[in-house]
Amino acid sequence: MRKFFLTAIVAVLILAACAQSPTGRRQIMLFNESQLSGMGAQTFEAMKEELTISDNRQTQRYVQCIADALLKVTPEQYMGNEWEVVVFADDQVNAFALPGGKIGVYTGLLKVAENQHQLAAVMGHEIGHVMAGHANERLSRSQLVQTGLVLTDAATRAANVRFQQEMMAGLGLGSQVGLLLPFSREHETEADIIGLDLMAQAGFNPEQAVDLWRNMAAASGGQRSPELLSSHPVPENRIRNLQQRMPQALATYQQRRAQGNLPNCGSPGPL
Repeated sequence: MRKFFLTAIVAVLILAACAQSPTGRRQIMLFNESQLSGMGAQTFEAMKEELTISDNRQTQRYVQCIADALLKVTPEQYMGNEWEVVVFADDQVNAFALPGGKIGVYTGLLKVAENQHQLAAVMGHEIGHVMAGHANERLSRSQLVQTGLVLTDAATRAANVRFQQEMMAGLGLGSQVGLLLPFSREHETEADIIGLDLMAQAGFNPEQAVDLWRNMAAASGGQRSPELLSSHPVPENRIRNLQQRMPQALATYQQRRAQGNLPNCGSPGPL
């Protein structure tokens, strides 16, 4: 039955639209990007209604300054409309970017990202998700897995397979742990690489990306799920991947430093 399930997914994959990420990885994209952009814009508007937007102008200027520097080196094909950047007054240690050019930063992150370079690492990472079309790819992969499960369920019911319900429950869990979660971790690693390159091109010190993830690990207090059951790589693996890419990023950063006029975004002010 596992073979049938995988065959069902492969059959749908053959019909899917193929693309390539900025790092050269082959992708499956089933959804229209303009439709996703509209969904991203709607989601962002809803978040602005539901969450508290920071009224600290210094904080907003600080975050906007970093975003502007990163977006200045973001390839034109990913720009579309003018990007909107909003700071949310919330203790979450997080940030996000949505299709349609929307960036949200929670003030909780500013307590962990100690300087402009570290915040640029996070924001570059989030822009990287949009550049690589990860939202489209995640939705596409989920759709394919769901289609495979539906086809397998129908086939096993028709064949009157013994313990059919238990088998389908196992396939559902297996698809989550064996297909969807590793895929999500791959996205996170790819966004780390894109973000590292972006921050170096923009004139932010890429070595600070490693310090940022050390801060994030310390902030979590060691309370995290095993990587196998997580959508994100553990900090140790993220740091290792960043360090492997660091020589190229540092070379880019040194070239950018030689040009002068590096970003100087100041500080976020009192939080």
